[in-house]
Amino acid sequence: MSIDQIAAEAGMSPATLHRHFKAATGMSPLRYQKHLRLLSARRQLLAGDATAAQIAHTVGYTSTTQFSRECRAFYGLPPVRDITRLRAGLTPRHAA
Repeated sequence: MSIDQIAAEAGMSPATLHRHFKAATGMSPLRYQKHLRLLSARRQLLAGDATAAQIAHTVGYTSTTQFSRECRAFYGLPPVRDITRLRAGLTPRHAA
């Protein structure tokens, strides 16, 4: 659905919807959608069931490069390095 369709369904202008959405979530609708896609991709990458390219396509990116760029902007690292860092943080440390 487009922002115009959602706004019409909610009975408000697109600008008003945008303002209310940002007040409620702290993000614009487009940034929120990107955030949800990246969270979904991160969960799938952690599960290890597919490659980053496959997951990028699954969550709605047509370009793996764009997916990688947005992951880096949001998480500070490209997808595979981010997941490697997360896994390292989740691995219990054993005392020697």
